[in-house]
Amino acid sequence: QVQLIESGGQSVQAGGSLRLSCAVSGYTFGLNPVAWFRQAPGKGREFVAALNWGVRTSYSDSVEGRFTISRDSIQKTLYLQMNFLTPEDTAVYYCALASQEGAVRVPSSYDYWGQGIQVTVSS
Repeated sequence: QVQLIESGGQSVQAGGSLRLSCAVSGYTFGLNPVAWFRQAPGKGREFVAALNWGVRTSYSDSVEGRFTISRDSIQKTLYLQMNFLTPEDTAVYYCALASQEGAVRVPSSYDYWGQGIQVTVSS
């Protein structure tokens, strides 16, 4: 059974930093596309960042230059380093894993999802 479990979410003040982790089990964590999405109250699920082929990164315009996605294939963990956080970053963050290539910014491209973790940024 494939499981993705996020951790690291908490409440921080604007300008602060957080690192989210996503532990993957039950799946060979090779070069599959992995990503982070987020969902704010009353909004749809929004693409944040993706990592494809282990090195090719993609970011949304709203987080480009502030967030960094990375992976540790030995530890089977996906990370999202978030710097210079703003209240607009407040959301539930989800990690996702795809079993094959697809449109990395589209939620339907991903087969496995974490349960989500809350990040709250106060002004």
